Amino acid sequence: MRLCILAVGHARGTSEGALCDDYLGRALKTGRNMGFTAVTIEEIAVSKARTAEARISDEAERLARRVPDGAHIVMLDAKGKGMTSEGFADMLGALRDAGTRDLVFVIGGPDGLSPLPGKKAGRSLAFGPQTWPHLLARALLTEQVYRAMTILSGHPYHRA
Repeated sequence: MRLCILAVGHARGTSEGALCDDYLGRALKTGRNMGFTAVTIEEIAVSKARTAEARISDEAERLARRVPDGAHIVMLDAKGKGMTSEGFADMLGALRDAGTRDLVFVIGGPDGLSPLPGKKAGRSLAFGPQTWPHLLARALLTEQVYRAMTILSGHPYHRA
């Protein structure tokens, strides 16, 4: 299964970007032998539209174009459902075992995220009721992806 984090904004040159790169490298190394053939981040630029509503709409359209057909989509949203690290690992394992080809996590920009035109999200995920800066949410997600891979592989990184 290919796993992609699709995000608004560029993290290159930031401490959050370095953290994401570290966890993505770890996740790919750990996940390769477990059926996770790719673990990537794809970025789109923050919209330059004049209003927040227009920026969110523009970003949603551009994000939707990057989602592979048939992908299972998980939207990161403060109003979404939270889950434990074990539950997150179970979700990844179940999607992989069900033959899901592409799993895409979508993170909006500074103004938020709206539904992707022509795409249906499989679920909405929250990292608690707080609002997180989008680059920090990306770092949290990459760590949880790595943690899920270690849980699925029985590696001691995750000690509950």
